Amino acid sequence: MSQATHRTRAQESRAAIERLYVAMRHLFIRGVYKPLGVSGQAMIDNLKILRPEIYGDITDPERVELEGLLYVFQRLPKGIEECRYIRLISREGFENSDFEVIVPPKRRRNCYRIDQEQMFIEMTRGRSDIYDILTHLTFLYIEAEKIRNNSEDQKEKKRREWKQLEEIVLNKEDTDQDFDREVAFTYLSTLLGRTYEETVEAFRRFSADPNVNSIFHITYWLGRLSFEELEDKNDREISFSSALRERVGHHHYGEQWANNIKSFLYEKNWLNRPIHIISANPHSVMNCFYAKAALQKSNEDLEDLARELSQENNSELRRKVRKYALQNGMYQFDDTSGTNITVQLFDTTQIDSTSLPPDIQWNEAFIKEQQPIILVMDYAFGEQAYETMDELIRPYEINQQEYLLNITSISIMGKAGILEGGKGDIMVPTAHIFEGTADNYPLENDFTKADFIDSGLGVYEGPMISVLGTSLQNKEILRYFLNSSWRAVGLEMEGAHYQKAIQAASKIRKSIRSDVKLRYAYYASDNPLISGHTLASGSLGLDGVKPTYLITLKILNKILSKI
Repeated sequence: MSQATHRTRAQESRAAIERLYVAMRHLFIRGVYKPLGVSGQAMIDNLKILRPEIYGDITDPERVELEGLLYVFQRLPKGIEECRYIRLISREGFENSDFEVIVPPKRRRNCYRIDQEQMFIEMTRGRSDIYDILTHLTFLYIEAEKIRNNSEDQKEKKRREWKQLEEIVLNKEDTDQDFDREVAFTYLSTLLGRTYEETVEAFRRFSADPNVNSIFHITYWLGRLSFEELEDKNDREISFSSALRERVGHHHYGEQWANNIKSFLYEKNWLNRPIHIISANPHSVMNCFYAKAALQKSNEDLEDLARELSQENNSELRRKVRKYALQNGMYQFDDTSGTNITVQLFDTTQIDSTSLPPDIQWNEAFIKEQQPIILVMDYAFGEQAYETMDELIRPYEINQQEYLLNITSISIMGKAGILEGGKGDIMVPTAHIFEGTADNYPLENDFTKADFIDSGLGVYEGPMISVLGTSLQNKEILRYFLNSSWRAVGLEMEGAHYQKAIQAASKIRKSIRSDVKLRYAYYASDNPLISGHTLASGSLGLDGVKPTYLITLKILNKILSKI
């Protein structure tokens, strides 16, 4: 295929992304739409033109995309396939109601099953979160139509396989009665347009996650609602509450979140102490400082210890480390404002340096003189990164006075898609390019490729693309960014948003120092250019331990070892 053809396909895809976002913005402002109505059909058409890698066989008229389905259902509330009406809301008091809170494990949102047909989903993380869920729902409706079509014969009558599936789901599976799985897989494979072997594997993968219903249950309910819309004109509907439409874009949750943190810093008289912000997961810094002492394993390598702590069956060990940390200089804030971003504060003066692993380069005299505070904030999501960072580094206002925070460094460690190399490799950005806009953010990164070159992992340095949504990327767009003069090394969702907030604070508002140290480093969670290596193929698991702790240690040593 010629380079010109690649460019043309990339341009088509980028135009489809732009049309999708225009459509979603329009529907959000309007307040309600029907997924198979005129507006919903426009989203379906553009998603099919785009053909995102994460949604696999989305354009195949018969084959239901199974990996994509599992990826989506792990990020949506359990039981959503049964709901005809889906309403996106802000935080509106349901957390104080008697409705059971449903929280998807892979995308933390409070969701409420109002009745048999309706699901409410809290959106408190900004526009990126709303667009993310709308594209997932659009994908579900595309797959539901495939299931319905596969369930009809040439005379548009329901196939025997559909009637058998209905019998299994309603009269046997839901009542915990035994049924012949071999026969059931045969029926199901016809309705999914997949082979028997693929169907059995899908059943295994769906059944392994207790937060997702079985593939039998999901297939039946997706198909049933599609049939009911076609035959009974009982339309499916997505709506947005007025409170959500009013609050999006106004930092409603980010401001509350940041003020809770700064209020604590003010009460502890820490605002003038050097503050080092780290955007990372809420376990790697804690484990680096405390795991060896808490578990009394002084001879064990930190990476091996981290692998042990990362195993699902070791929750008791993790609780032990957390308890020890809270007694020795760590303060944790589990967010209640709605951002779902946990924050940890580490007072370095309370950390016992004699119990630290040798990997940490601790300068005792420097720590004693400077008394740095380390603030770790959990990962933000897309545009939420701008909201939270912008509010966090603003001056703290109390009693009609402003207090500047002594922000000394800001470090961003994250997962990202890599365009060269493989899962677990390292990316060091030199700039963030904001997809779909003319906004580019060059940066003086205190990290370079040389910092990671001896790690044994692949290390790639160059610009990174901050994408509008990871679920909307396809190979043509990504090859364009890789092979064109952009020479991008990876893609993620937050970097440009963080940098936008930091640049405004340091260069325009002057609310933080102009010489604040910036450190960005990412590890590869997937390579969307390689089949079978997309996010839908599964998480890194224990393979993510080495790059996570490598970057964490590099950040901590930059902060703690100054001579």
